[in-house]
Amino acid sequence: MPRSSTPHRERSSNVRANTGLWWLLAGFFLLMTIVYTAWSIIAHADNAAWNNRIEWVGSVALLFTTFMAALIAFYIGRVHRAQRGELPEDILTADIDDGDPELGEFSPWSWWPIVLAFSAGLGILGLAVGVWLFPIGLGVFVVAIVGWVYEYYRGHFAR
Repeated sequence: MPRSSTPHRERSSNVRANTGLWWLLAGFFLLMTIVYTAWSIIAHADNAAWNNRIEWVGSVALLFTTFMAALIAFYIGRVHRAQRGELPEDILTADIDDGDPELGEFSPWSWWPIVLAFSAGLGILGLAVGVWLFPIGLGVFVVAIVGWVYEYYRGHFAR
């Protein structure tokens, strides 16, 4: 029986290939962690204490890289299993309208994000230069958050 060339099968195999590649990367990084740590122990065999023979920064960084690759592989695998079907974003012939109808709204005329960024900058500057600037930045932050949240409740754009 010939294999179907439906987009679902193609997408399913693409996700499986992606997951497999991430698991392969995780295995490679784990192997490199073991090789790197063993090489470090062999290279520094003249040190008396065993913990001085291991180059900890590289070993831990490679181990965390292994965990990050495994985390991505696990996540992609779980999403593929829980999805139960193909999404419009995964079909090459899909239209934009096939996706979710509305995920939220964006107001390009809003000035509140700029005020919020200014307050964050002022707060960080206060921590770095003078502590007296931090409460001012915190006050501007509260005003910016309240203004951004209640932007559509008053004025021209009120609902």
